[in-house]
Amino acid sequence: MAEFTGKEFELSESAEVAATPEQIWAAIASGPGIDSWYMGRNEVAGGLGGVVRGSFADYEPELAITAWDPLERLGYGTETEPDGRRVAYEFLIEGRDGGSSVLRAVTSGFLPGDDWADEFEAMAAGGALFFRNLAEYVTYFAGRTATPVTVFGPPVSDWDRLWAALGAELGLPGRPGEGDRVRVELAGRAVEGVVYAVNPKTVGVRTSDALYCFLQGFRGPLIACHHVFSTEAGDERSWQEWLGRLTA
Repeated sequence: MAEFTGKEFELSESAEVAATPEQIWAAIASGPGIDSWYMGRNEVAGGLGGVVRGSFADYEPELAITAWDPLERLGYGTETEPDGRRVAYEFLIEGRDGGSSVLRAVTSGFLPGDDWADEFEAMAAGGALFFRNLAEYVTYFAGRTATPVTVFGPPVSDWDRLWAALGAELGLPGRPGEGDRVRVELAGRAVEGVVYAVNPKTVGVRTSDALYCFLQGFRGPLIACHHVFSTEAGDERSWQEWLGRLTA
């Protein structure tokens, strides 16, 4: 077996959520469900041996389904590339009395090269945000379908300044913190809500009809990755212009 330079990894997240296994399964095992908490547009051809397809920017991954146990377990992942790169995702659902469930997600794989650390850091931060998105979705928006808005902004050289600028746009005195209440206009839409997720590379804001997500992309760009549950999602051009002003 060939040996590669790089990093074997496994990331695990878990949460008890106020949602049934049926609601969680709809969120993770259908294209409209995944659109409502992950990035880009997604499609699921279900069943063992099926595929999960994504599309954002110029990236169109196709991941083979390796486990399909409705209401309990879903797994899918990439084939191993010549340099050893691979990634696999597994979701485990355990129903509880009273309509709640325990949801666990495991991401594992291999990142090749001597410079794997930056990619791993970005993957871990982004993965934590998307798991939190999933938990927020099934808790507050289960049964609804979002319009995903995924926009890549220009590269950012000073992230401390960028996060402070985002805080100012949200009506805050500094970088957003979890639990902060916000009331501001974003890309032409009035926003009133709460910051529900923060880590060194991401910020998430929940309103009554949307999850607004901001990410430090791998190799520098600011990414807006929103999920809007109303008919007023805002077009990508408007968000592109908004990101450009924020990063100027």
